[in-house]
Amino acid sequence: MFSPLALTQTLPFLPLAQGDIDYQVARRGDPDLFDTLFADPVTKVILVRGGLLAVPRGQGNAVNYASANMRLSTLPGAYAGSALAVHPEVVPIFLGSYGALRNEHVVALDITRMSVPGAASAIPSPSLGADAAFDADGNAPGAVAPDRLDMLEQAVERFDWVDLRGFAAHANAREAGQATTAVTLSIWYAGQRFCPSCGAPVKAAMGGWSQRCTNAGDGNRLLFPRIEPAVITAIVDSQDRLLLQHNSAWRNPLLYSVSAGFVEAGENLEHAARREAKEETGIDLGEVRYLGSQPWPFPASLMMAFKAQALSTDILVDGEETETARWVTRDEYTIELSEGRMEAPGKSTIARYMIEEWYGREL
Repeated sequence: MFSPLALTQTLPFLPLAQGDIDYQVARRGDPDLFDTLFADPVTKVILVRGGLLAVPRGQGNAVNYASANMRLSTLPGAYAGSALAVHPEVVPIFLGSYGALRNEHVVALDITRMSVPGAASAIPSPSLGADAAFDADGNAPGAVAPDRLDMLEQAVERFDWVDLRGFAAHANAREAGQATTAVTLSIWYAGQRFCPSCGAPVKAAMGGWSQRCTNAGDGNRLLFPRIEPAVITAIVDSQDRLLLQHNSAWRNPLLYSVSAGFVEAGENLEHAARREAKEETGIDLGEVRYLGSQPWPFPASLMMAFKAQALSTDILVDGEETETARWVTRDEYTIELSEGRMEAPGKSTIARYMIEEWYGREL
């Protein structure tokens, strides 16, 4: 009997697993790292704020168009270094460097905690642009004149701010990789301001990739970002039908995707894939094959994708996490999408590329 997993190969492209940057880990402990980088004319500086990314004014609307291109806003290193000197609450993060002729360095500035005089809100909503709180003239009541703000303060209003889901689908590979790392670390800094062991305040360390506990009595421990492993599984039966499900946490009632969940303590990845499928849909899984992985910093997940063959086909949803699930052929899925009864996962998700691998072409 032909196995539907027989021709399965790892996914050739994943939107958040891109880029060819050299982290240059050995430089992270250099106390003069950022002074050196900001003095170098080939250093590029990008901005992240509350998990959102700065893009040129007007490009925020590109998330609504399938074929639009988007790029990160950048600042010259020298100017950014000067502004950073008066904003100690800003966290610089050394993302790495590229080789070849330009040897470009990339630094992200996390300005989440920076207060802006006259700003309506310190941190924008991920679903809004930076100008959403302003009137038709672009000014909030009592706003400070732009020429009285420094470069970083002006950036809050002069750039559009977009989330990673919207940006990655329209960006080139290098900038998608830069954005993913910057957002991941920004979200971590926003969520962890104190040492989880002793409760003392923490400060950025190692080029922005870690935090140092300020409690000398507890050893000034070095803290690293939390990564939560999660599995996501495309399940097919002996007829090569795909199992799609709608989860209760999804606000879009038309969204259908594949099985997913977090890995539990002491569990390997394959066991997690089988357990999640059984819990959510009542389906028993046999062979499980690895497809690929990508970071998903919402807030700190690493998604590891698998394709698995179902040993049973009778669906029994849990009714709590999973509301409904069904098997579809490729023709049935095409009809559901074209007639608007189903919607596919977004272009930044690993789930979309898993479904496309089964479907045989782009959605």
